[in-house]
Amino acid sequence: MEGSGKGQIPSGDCPRPAIASPDPDPSIDGTAGSRYAFPLSMTYLAPAPRWRQVEILALLALLSSLAACGSRSAAPPPPAPVEVGVVVVTPTLLTLTRELPGRTSPYRVAEVRARVNGVVLKRLFVEGTDVKEGQKLFLIDPAPYQATLDGAVAARSRAEATLGNARLQATRATDLIRNGVVSQQDHDNAQAAQKTAEADLASAKAAEETARINLGYTAVISPVSGRIGRAAVTEGAYVQSAQATLLATVQQVDPMYVDMTQSADEVLRLRRDFEAGRIRGAGKGHARVRLVTDDGKEYPLGGTLQFTDVSVDPGTGSVLLRALFPNPTGVLLPGLFVRARIEEGVNPQALLVPQVGVTRDQKGTPFSLVVNSEKKVERRSLVTDRTVGTSWLVTEGIRPGDQVIVEGLQKVRPGATVNPVPASGAK
Repeated sequence: MEGSGKGQIPSGDCPRPAIASPDPDPSIDGTAGSRYAFPLSMTYLAPAPRWRQVEILALLALLSSLAACGSRSAAPPPPAPVEVGVVVVTPTLLTLTRELPGRTSPYRVAEVRARVNGVVLKRLFVEGTDVKEGQKLFLIDPAPYQATLDGAVAARSRAEATLGNARLQATRATDLIRNGVVSQQDHDNAQAAQKTAEADLASAKAAEETARINLGYTAVISPVSGRIGRAAVTEGAYVQSAQATLLATVQQVDPMYVDMTQSADEVLRLRRDFEAGRIRGAGKGHARVRLVTDDGKEYPLGGTLQFTDVSVDPGTGSVLLRALFPNPTGVLLPGLFVRARIEEGVNPQALLVPQVGVTRDQKGTPFSLVVNSEKKVERRSLVTDRTVGTSWLVTEGIRPGDQVIVEGLQKVRPGATVNPVPASGAK
């Protein structure tokens, strides 16, 4: 162990600890040529010598020092920025639509009721079919009313005869009073009798006309063209005019009304947007309306908005709107639940953000992660107006040209540096 280089420092960046060789143990047999070294006082197996234990410990210390030096000299490179998919927000010309619930109602509803008393003799229509205006629906027994008419005609004839005689008497009295043959009183009586006869004739004519009208009411006709429902009475039933007995109902279903309700707050906000110039009218005339039936299919024919009610329902806080739709094939039935899409106006600078790029916090406030000019992530709180397809219409929080992260949201946090790339499928 004498030539082991005691106290020397190896070359290199890191110092190597010096290994001191211990003094030889006089009890060790170190004679040349011996294969194993045993203590002189023992004849077989013995513990490792102290100098070898010290040498092993020094070697381990040297290896640890070299490993630490290597780790400091070879530090890992910083991680690369995370790649995220972004969509660039650009202003878009957007036609604003609002979907409102509603129900269909017929254009005209006519309740056919009895206008005279009598027994129903016949039903002259097929239930559930289309009828024309003026078409006969029921026949009420006309015999009593025919007799009344005949009596009224006779009374008028008598009144006409009486009037003719009174006129002759008045004419004679006028001629005789000129010659002084009759008194003034007789002349006045003849003139009064003529006028009475004229009044009686007028009354007889009115009675005849009334009888003729009542006779006409025994043939019940449809007041409008439309589709008639089931009959409310059958043959043999007694109907009364005083109670206005309901016989049937006729509904005109072409065209068809659609009555909708809209929140008063939405109506006010829409008017403010118009006044501020954020949106403009969709076109001249009435606003166009599309219809979606309860089974999710869109009605092929478009309608027009007829009016908006001038008052707000105090119970619901909503305003009634009514649209008119053509219904030539009768697909729309009265009372059908539908959803109407109304064109409210046009926004020439609409900002749309994909729904996948909008998240809500614990308070329900929507926000998006945006990549700024330094390629760092920013959190933007948003104000959304409505959904448009798969996007949100954003009114505050986003500016044109902003890069909204839509892919890789789970890998980034606000303040992190990222590598923005166009999102897959981005237009």
